[in-house]
Amino acid sequence: MFDNPVLLVVVLLLVVLLFGAKRLPDAARSIGRSMRIFKSEVKEMKSDDERRPASEHDGGPSRPLEGRVVDEQRREQPPTQTSYDQQRHSA
Repeated sequence: MFDNPVLLVVVLLLVVLLFGAKRLPDAARSIGRSMRIFKSEVKEMKSDDERRPASEHDGGPSRPLEGRVVDEQRREQPPTQTSYDQQRHSA
């Protein structure tokens, strides 16, 4: 991409002019932190897969289970109108 070193210098100068010399170290530091966090999360995901028992890999469900949570207390009470619904019906 940067076969010519002059092109690389021009691009670096443009970056310094656009972002300012004071912001570049902070930006580089935040990118470094983000990369470290990303790497640690990927490593943790890999270790979680290795720790999982073989029965989950082989005999587990082939797709996620789906369901619906029913709250019995809310079922007994009639639905109440919100202030938006009340304003809409009164108009």
